[in-house]
Amino acid sequence: MSDAAPGFPLPVTLSPGDFAGRIAFLASSAEVACAARTRLVARYGDAPLDQAVAIVALGGDGCMLETQHRLLGRNIPVYGMNCGSVGFLMNDYREEALPERLADAQAAMLHPLRMRATTASGEVREALAINEVSLLRETRQAAKIRILIDGKERLAELICDGVLVSTPAGSTAYNLSAHGPIVPLGANLLPLTPISAFRPRRWRGALLPADAEVAFEILEGEKRPVAAVADYTEVREVRRVEVREDRSMSLTLLFDPDHGLSERIIAEQFTV
Repeated sequence: MSDAAPGFPLPVTLSPGDFAGRIAFLASSAEVACAARTRLVARYGDAPLDQAVAIVALGGDGCMLETQHRLLGRNIPVYGMNCGSVGFLMNDYREEALPERLADAQAAMLHPLRMRATTASGEVREALAINEVSLLRETRQAAKIRILIDGKERLAELICDGVLVSTPAGSTAYNLSAHGPIVPLGANLLPLTPISAFRPRRWRGALLPADAEVAFEILEGEKRPVAAVADYTEVREVRRVEVREDRSMSLTLLFDPDHGLSERIIAEQFTV
């Protein structure tokens, strides 16, 4: 396992033999992923999570996100193999020479976003997001949102369907669909992107330093209710949402050397 990121929990160089009996396999509920897991377990065994050197996730990008959420705090490296549709965070599916692929894999270290949402009733909910934290209108009424960065008001009123803050890894997901910028992993930037902005009409968002603290205040919340979503954790009728990168937690993804995550992010910008 080469070119490990700083803080990577394993030795920089591992041989294929180091993975013998120490790979754990997790699969999505899709039939093709479950069948692949059965074949791979028969071939390589299946280690308990607390004894695994690496996790192999079988499915699509959703499976990778669920696996990373399941492993939060453990920092076990995850190597995905695509048994889904898009598979942006996954490697090609091949059953042969898996220990060799793991030994040659390159590591990408990511930090999740931490969302702290306060509801209309005063309840405070926290959640972590690997892709993005998004605010979305709940009814036909457009949302009105005030945006503060590091405690300073930067936009007094955004009238929109919603707004999101993305991680670099998530910048190619919902953020890109909302016409936000793709951010390379090493850029230390977070995209802040409006969703169908009505006013100010020409505002296209901002690129924020990775250590920025973003706060969204909901205006006219009773008339224009807004939900906050951190990946797949949804909190409805929020009044204030705070988002920051949580550098106390890290996630390690493994990629084949010829198709690492940084390369995929660059290539995506030239896809037409």
